[in-house]
Amino acid sequence: MKQAYALTLIDHDGVTHHFDEPFKRIISLYPAHTENLVEMGASETLIGISTSDNFPASILEKPRFSFRDTVEKFIAARPDCILIRPMIRNSASNLVKKLEEFGITVISLQPTSGPELYSYWNLLGMISGYRSEASHMSEMFRLRLMELSQKVNAVPRSSRPRVYFEAIHSRMKTFSPQAIAIFCLESAGGINVAADAVPRNNTNIASYGKERILSHAQTIDIYLAQSGRMNRITVDDIVSESGFAAIKAVSNNRVYLIEENLVSRPTTRLIDGMWQINQLLFQTMIN
Repeated sequence: MKQAYALTLIDHDGVTHHFDEPFKRIISLYPAHTENLVEMGASETLIGISTSDNFPASILEKPRFSFRDTVEKFIAARPDCILIRPMIRNSASNLVKKLEEFGITVISLQPTSGPELYSYWNLLGMISGYRSEASHMSEMFRLRLMELSQKVNAVPRSSRPRVYFEAIHSRMKTFSPQAIAIFCLESAGGINVAADAVPRNNTNIASYGKERILSHAQTIDIYLAQSGRMNRITVDDIVSESGFAAIKAVSNNRVYLIEENLVSRPTTRLIDGMWQINQLLFQTMIN
């Protein structure tokens, strides 16, 4: 059941928002916002979604919007709130400014680490008026994560596989050690061999380079790569990469792909990604 209450919220761009009741006409410009709102039962508050939204199927017929659209298109839809992420405020600051001048609340949210997931989901619940449902969603995620943790903790750290987690193959990039994808990897029982990676501009992606990857060649038990819009890659592409034959995981046929949305998009489907990674990491240990 929806709840109404006054709230002061500071978003991820440091902007303070005050509102006396939940928003009822929300446009989401980030697929994670959309998916999370739908999961907590707030579909009816969504009057528009982003051009990148692809899940769940139940909302794919809703009107589509992009930060490249005109101010007039947004105003014509009569939203009371537009949910964005920091990249959009940086890339389309003029659009955001004009929308705010028109009286539309523009809230920027994007968790950048595992521990931030719960507060992010809670904020979405507050914004939409589905706070108790958001809390329940978080609790179900916690329970499944605890179940996985118990399984992982039964394996001594010395027996856990060392993993290189690829973010973008063409640029030889991995993930920031604090990124949600690494949270997924470590929660699944993997040890990140690129823990020394340094992100640029506070992003979740970090340049690593082929030379540094190959410096770990004989300690990479598993080579894992996200697969999706950010990294259109195949196992063959990785295996045939010049110099990669020296990597232990390549010679042992332990190169795997994981769907990008299951490790990088901050939704409860992350737990599905974690369980899939766990199965890949420890499948040789299964009797």
